[in-house]
Amino acid sequence: MSATLRRKVALALLPACAALAATLLAGPAQAATSAPEGYGAGTTGGAGGATSTVSSLSAFTAAVKGDAAKTVRVSGTITLSGQVKVGSNTTVVGVGANSGFTGGGLSLDGVHNVIVQNLRISKAVGTDAITIIRGANHIWVDHDDLSSDLSHGKDYYDGLVDITHAADYITVSWNHFHDHYKVSLVGHSDSNAAEDTGHLRVTYAHNWFSNVNSRLPSVRFGTAHIYDNYFQNVTDSAVHSRMNAQALVQNNVFRGTKTAVTTTGDSKVDGYANLSGNDLGGAATDITRTGSFTKPPYAFTLTPTSSVVSTVTAGAGTGIVG
Repeated sequence: MSATLRRKVALALLPACAALAATLLAGPAQAATSAPEGYGAGTTGGAGGATSTVSSLSAFTAAVKGDAAKTVRVSGTITLSGQVKVGSNTTVVGVGANSGFTGGGLSLDGVHNVIVQNLRISKAVGTDAITIIRGANHIWVDHDDLSSDLSHGKDYYDGLVDITHAADYITVSWNHFHDHYKVSLVGHSDSNAAEDTGHLRVTYAHNWFSNVNSRLPSVRFGTAHIYDNYFQNVTDSAVHSRMNAQALVQNNVFRGTKTAVTTTGDSKVDGYANLSGNDLGGAATDITRTGSFTKPPYAFTLTPTSSVVSTVTAGAGTGIVG
């Protein structure tokens, strides 16, 4: 090919290349992040380790054991009873848009550097879909679809993502939480101040909460940065800060929500909350104390409030990464 012809071909391709670049830099593609933003920054999971693909409970249980770096790809739906414990330095990722677990969940107990991504976890009976507990730290829960149903009563299922007993440095991002009562509890008890104070630092970003009741999240003692989330059809309260917890609530959108943010009730001591840039959509707030948490100790990028609904509904859940 002559130099003149090569130049003509290159010029002809420029518009297509520019369009592709624009597509990659805008819209839902921003949801396909390769690293967590927020308190969970620095979490790498199984990067650099071996990769395996599993489709049975026995294979999965064996694959996620131990602290060696590893990526475990889950293909299809695996039925669980109770929870499977995941080791440190692990990435658990679903294959495609419809892989994951039903009937039980995952336990991240005292581990560090774990990514749980692109999984559908449903109807974890009598336990949490994901439990992060006992000092577990540097955890990223991302692009998952987590649900149960609203027909079995409030206590038939437990939480979808519960973070307790001094767990720390956690980011929960781009997940679709739906059809559930008690969604995400941070800090399990009013009497656990000695263990939890100074820990339970959690970021909730770009999550979609739909057809849910409460705990979005409910925080005791910890510090929660809650931004760019879409709360849709919340029958009780969304963000609940109590027992001296600090919550910074920014650029969220609430629709069909009874109470968007509260700092009182259900505990003997109120929490703190600072709000900015939110679209409450007519939801009530009940804020008794504002506190000192006005700026998180990390860099982050806010989506404009006017774009939160379209961005989150297009980018949250499974099938975007993995």
